[in-house]
Amino acid sequence: MSYRSFVALRLWLVAVAALVFLTVIVGGATRLTESGLSIVEWKPITGSLPPLSDGAWQAEFDKYKAIPQYEILNRGMGLHDFKVIYWWEWGHRNVARLTGFVFLLPFLWFLWRGALTRPLKLGLAAIFGLGAVQAGVGWWMVSSGLADRIFVSHYRLAFHLTLACLIFSTLVWTAARIGATSGGTAVPLRLRIGAVALAGLVLVQIYFGALVAGMRAGLVHNTWPLIDGRLIPSTGDLFFADPLWMNFFENTLTIQFTHRMIGYTLALVAVLHLADAVVSAGTRRGVRAGALALAVAIVAQIAVGVATLLARVPIDLALLHQGTALVVLALATLHAERLTRPGAVAAAPAP
Repeated sequence: MSYRSFVALRLWLVAVAALVFLTVIVGGATRLTESGLSIVEWKPITGSLPPLSDGAWQAEFDKYKAIPQYEILNRGMGLHDFKVIYWWEWGHRNVARLTGFVFLLPFLWFLWRGALTRPLKLGLAAIFGLGAVQAGVGWWMVSSGLADRIFVSHYRLAFHLTLACLIFSTLVWTAARIGATSGGTAVPLRLRIGAVALAGLVLVQIYFGALVAGMRAGLVHNTWPLIDGRLIPSTGDLFFADPLWMNFFENTLTIQFTHRMIGYTLALVAVLHLADAVVSAGTRRGVRAGALALAVAIVAQIAVGVATLLARVPIDLALLHQGTALVVLALATLHAERLTRPGAVAAAPAP
């Protein structure tokens, strides 16, 4: 594969990753403005066009009036206000459609030109498959709010967001790995394990952040560092539901407390990982810089999260918090990719 092919492939995947980033942010704004149920049908192709006449707008509005969210939350809403929430959801779906086309068409072109190795073909096909699944998951999520509730299922919301972030991470990883030389920087095995663990923990934290959002848990306990008047809530308040595991998914106090604890754990592990990278013999500047950038980003993300909580989740801070989470995930992915390239693990010293 030529150098020009490497550059073209990387630029393409970075562009797709940027569109996934945009899709997640627009999706966050759609949720925060309570716009996600404004389009009550899933039309993958014809749905790309908005209503084009007054009659078509009224027909869409009438469909929205038939679901519980309108009756309970927005009864009396006028057509003008409906158009506002409609455009958010329409924009979210169309950014997602654009992302799919920007991935698929160049992918087919690179295949035709024979520019892809077999492992890369399989990897990119898997990413496209995840994107197709994500489209179905999006409608599965929306459909959960059309009949017996006024919001979508927080379980499906968390799965939808986490899958989007996984796709984003695989795009970043693949773009970084294309053309990367083997025999990378030698590092102790524990550093490689730590880098991979941090990336995984970031995804877990994003999942619980989505549960917080889906359960509106950020509006329940708006104090920090105390939560419910304590640094650590009582066991009875954290685990009153039966079975025990359900508290981590249905109890707003437990969900928010878990989200906080994972954040603190991430910060601690990132700082320890940075210290290890600094003192480890043979660790190069690039590895230390990656560990430092990740630790700083995680601490900054915690600060943004606290500010969002104390301000009762205003849309600007909430979107900043979501966007910063993706930045943290990108840094964690790049750092883990660097440390796991073939030859990046130092051989154990001779006894």
